[in-house]
Amino acid sequence: MTNDGLSGTWAGFDVPDAFGALVLRLNELDDIENAHSIMSWDREVNTPSRGVEMRVTQMVTLGSLLHRMATSDEMGRLLEDAERAIDSDAPSETHALLRVVRREFDHQRAIGEDLERRINEVSGRAHGVWVKARDDDDFAAFRPWLERVVELGREIAEAVGYADEPYDALLDRFEEGATTEWVRQLLSSSRDALVPLRRAIDESGIMVDDSMLHREYSVAAQQDFAHYIAHAVGYDLERGHIGTAVHPFATSFGRDDCRITSRWYPEYLNASLFGTLHECGHAMYEQGTDARYARTPLARGASSGIHESQSRMMENIVGRSLGFWNAHYPRLVQTFPQALGDVSVDAFHRAINAVKPSLIRVEADELTYNLHIILRFELEQALIGGDLAVADLPAAWNDGMRDLLGVVPETDTDGVLQDMHWTRPMFGYFPTYALGNLYAAQFFEAALRDDKAIDEELDAGRTDALVAWLRENIHRHGRAKTPDEIILDATGSPLSHQAFTRYAIGKFAPMYGLSELAPVGR
Repeated sequence: MTNDGLSGTWAGFDVPDAFGALVLRLNELDDIENAHSIMSWDREVNTPSRGVEMRVTQMVTLGSLLHRMATSDEMGRLLEDAERAIDSDAPSETHALLRVVRREFDHQRAIGEDLERRINEVSGRAHGVWVKARDDDDFAAFRPWLERVVELGREIAEAVGYADEPYDALLDRFEEGATTEWVRQLLSSSRDALVPLRRAIDESGIMVDDSMLHREYSVAAQQDFAHYIAHAVGYDLERGHIGTAVHPFATSFGRDDCRITSRWYPEYLNASLFGTLHECGHAMYEQGTDARYARTPLARGASSGIHESQSRMMENIVGRSLGFWNAHYPRLVQTFPQALGDVSVDAFHRAINAVKPSLIRVEADELTYNLHIILRFELEQALIGGDLAVADLPAAWNDGMRDLLGVVPETDTDGVLQDMHWTRPMFGYFPTYALGNLYAAQFFEAALRDDKAIDEELDAGRTDALVAWLRENIHRHGRAKTPDEIILDATGSPLSHQAFTRYAIGKFAPMYGLSELAPVGR
């Protein structure tokens, strides 16, 4: 089935010419989007400080061109023609692509070219200001840019529209179908279920020694070990790359070019070790998408929450397990003999799982991590709703840290300036980190139920069976399934806090001698 050079096939299916024409346009848009993403990667990893201004100008130009093409009348006609050409009996993949493209087209069209241009312009410049403000502990320098970012967030919410509250519109951009109230209930249930465990740990009197994590660790050796451990969990380095950034992140330009960054502290091991594992989870997800979806919007993660489930699984469920370190700790000791030569694997395992409040979100333990997210979730709603002025944000941050975690940062660098997310209007993204924890535990329970070899392999430090399960049930689908469809199909139940509660109690109760605590029922 061909017409004007169109192949008439997509993803192995015969498709109408109108659908093929849409796919060709999507291929072009994907190429331009990836070129824009490469510029963004380079800005954060390689661009010299004097070159940032020009790089931002280039990114604004390319971003505006991409938005103009993606929301043009011609694109609208291509989409409408494809929708008319695909009937109800067509393969589900074709319907999935049309669903995702329609969602993105309507969203971008609502935002409009002027607002998109201002988002790119402000975000590009705000990032550089944030980097310097973070280094200088100077919130006042970043404040006017954050005020502009908040205003952009409000404009996005009004442009896209919402049923109940403005934050709904922002949240739905990252977690399709999610509402603010749904997230509130999930996070509240999780917090209420884990408070007794957190309190019991405090009252146990058991103090875990984690001082060995704060010894001298050569940056070059950390970078070498990062490559080793990334390969160990299944990150394909022939299709990946590990770079350095102020705030670790992962990005992909297609399933065969999925890159990550980490950061390296010469006197603290966890940041690079678990930052690398975290970003590996993200990159492995993108590497595992179905090759048939290449250069279309389906070749991405289903949502930010599902994406975070993959990173949190590799970082915590795999990367902080005793079996994993029984296998890989000898290599770590070989890499850092002076720092770890006198530390047993059991002591190391306890140290990397110690439960205690932390100022820094990305360094938080598994129990307190969600409290960091609850703080940001509440602050974002207040900022977008107009109940909190940006000028008052540092004080509100510190008050929230005191109330939720019992610690207060001495500097804004360790407080309100620690995350890069507010350099652009990414309001609604933070909650997906907590959702990722819940998704990860529920997926892992289902994986163990479906394949008994997974548990045995993890005890031997291998992830082959687990990654195979993830590939089959999550990765390969990309965005062809909605988040609700993925969690239901993979686990048989909608998302709940209960699997994570069972996981946390099962892990930490024995560690802190809390035999009276029992996991909640299924």
